[in-house]
Amino acid sequence: MTEGPVELGYVDLLLASAMLVVFGAVSVLARLGLERKLAVASVRAFVQLTVLGMVLLPIFAWQSPWPVLLWCVAMGLLAGREATARTQRSYRGMGWNSVLAMAVAGGGTAVFAQLVVLRVDPWWTPRYLIPLLGMILGNALSGVSLGMDRAMSLLLERRREIEAQLAVGATRQEVGRDVVREATRTGLVPILNTMSAVGLVSIPGMMTGQLLGGTAPVQAARYQFLILALIAGAVAVGTLLAVVLTVRVGLDAEHRLRVERFGDDATAG
Repeated sequence: MTEGPVELGYVDLLLASAMLVVFGAVSVLARLGLERKLAVASVRAFVQLTVLGMVLLPIFAWQSPWPVLLWCVAMGLLAGREATARTQRSYRGMGWNSVLAMAVAGGGTAVFAQLVVLRVDPWWTPRYLIPLLGMILGNALSGVSLGMDRAMSLLLERRREIEAQLAVGATRQEVGRDVVREATRTGLVPILNTMSAVGLVSIPGMMTGQLLGGTAPVQAARYQFLILALIAGAVAVGTLLAVVLTVRVGLDAEHRLRVERFGDDATAG
């Protein structure tokens, strides 16, 4: 009987890649035009994951917090950048707002988990901190991106209504309250859907990895719930903070609507 994780070689990965051929075949037969994107995405995924594994080897081996913390900072910066790259519009300073939201939500949640929940000693132990932070940031960036994008869209869609309210003396807090509420709700929908379906429709990646690694099913389920709870909290905090910062850009301190600040270039920092 096989026990513990099964070691994978390049031949095994090549065999698994046969499913990518199926993806390509579906694209060709249905004339979806996704073959080129599939090829690029597949190569990028393989290269990025291979490099990640090679980089984490020395980080896991070194008994020093500095490489671990530097890697975590890099993860947060990249997550903030990725969140802004997914929006249809942008504004000056959007990248830094996104990074701030990621730092507060992702970093704060990961440190809380290490110190209070898992009580890892030392708290920066890379085999716990890095995977945990990666899962939190990966989900938080989706909520932050959706929330910011929805906030900008709402300010543009409701331009006349908002300007009318401001003209009769409403403050930016009053007119922005509904925008913040609706945009934040949009950012939280994906994690709520994930939590509703987990265990019934799907076995999440964290639990799957632990089961493949030989962890007892009950313990793996507990770890998965821990991750989902941490992710939910981080997504809520990060999305709310990012949305509030975005609305404050669209509604300035003089209580004026400034939708001209929202451009279509999603790469602005």
